[in-house]
Amino acid sequence: MSSTPDSRPTRWVTSTYSGGEGQCVEWAPDHAHATGVFLIRDSKIPHGPHLTLTHEGFTSLVALAKHHG
Repeated sequence: MSSTPDSRPTRWVTSTYSGGEGQCVEWAPDHAHATGVFLIRDSKIPHGPHLTLTHEGFTSLVALAKHHG
């Protein structure tokens, strides 16, 4: 996992697990499908850093969101 500035022209999609209170998490599905690398960011800071996760890391993040959602 790393946190790096977003410099890639990627389509970002809001997670279905994001709440309506400004807690929006976005991910880049096209990038994930093309590379196997999952990019995650805070929608309130679109040009800020993003997380880079492996498939296993992304799966764990989704499981955590389901458990606490």
